[in-house]
Amino acid sequence: MMLQIQHQTPNQQLILEQAPVPEISPGQVLVKVTAFGLNRADTLQRQGKYPPPPGESPIMGLEVAGEVIEVAADVSRWHVGQRVFGLVAGGGYAQYVAVNADHLMAIPDAMTTNEAAGCAEVFLTAYQALFSLGQLKNHQKVLLHAGASGVGSAAIRLAQLVGAKVAVTASSDEKLVFCQQLGAELLINYKQSSFAEQIKTQWGGVDLIVDVVGGDYLNANVKSLNMDGRIVQLAMLGGRYVENFDMALMLAKRATLMASTLRNRSDEYKSQLIQGFVERFAEALATRRLTVCIDSTFAASEIALAHQRLEQNQSMGKLVCYWD
Repeated sequence: MMLQIQHQTPNQQLILEQAPVPEISPGQVLVKVTAFGLNRADTLQRQGKYPPPPGESPIMGLEVAGEVIEVAADVSRWHVGQRVFGLVAGGGYAQYVAVNADHLMAIPDAMTTNEAAGCAEVFLTAYQALFSLGQLKNHQKVLLHAGASGVGSAAIRLAQLVGAKVAVTASSDEKLVFCQQLGAELLINYKQSSFAEQIKTQWGGVDLIVDVVGGDYLNANVKSLNMDGRIVQLAMLGGRYVENFDMALMLAKRATLMASTLRNRSDEYKSQLIQGFVERFAEALATRRLTVCIDSTFAASEIALAHQRLEQNQSMGKLVCYWD
């Protein structure tokens, strides 16, 4: 039995190829993929800058939604025909994927498969940054850089749901309006003003910053923190090095800087993260108090166009591809 996959060529072009259907191991479920989400990590992997963890599929794709078609003998929580979505460390850009049973969640009746395909990576990343690492509490203030991104939009909804006050940065007024509609209160166009100055003027400071930019943002982030504030660094789109970092200011504020990725975490860590997210927010997803912001959907054969849209920073929310 064969399947179609997405594969990267040496010139970074995406093509459709054939490959065997994966065989499941103990503790796994075979999912027939209906749709899959796109992430920045995918574009970096295509460029050769973010290889998969050792032993994982070289096929791109970190999140899927579809139907269970086979279950390992030692798995009891899932059954054939069940609609599921979840995390994979690779192999998501395929029609079939073997998934750790503990890395799956049931698709609520009120959620479409396309929505589910764009849910796992961004909501779990946001949940990890805000709560597992950032220890965000109600009535605290959080600054989210790239607020209109997939992770940013998910983080706005989660933070707003627990009663936190949300500030965001974005590159256009259109994106800021999008963030405001999701619940952001302080809107900062970083091309027009200094976010550190805006934070200081409007709020005095924030308790938590979730950053995907890095580089020169670090100094401005520390300036924006309240005493005992935290910074969770998820990416370095603005550069890996920081010049003239003010360590004295960081010490004066007793600031905490944390860095995290999700893809290379252990299976046990991901399982616990998913369990925590489900316990806290599954009901909100089921009742649509939490919804996935879908920017646009593409047929799987249009994957190159989807990557182009993501790389050109055009999207607001998630991009999803579906198998037709």
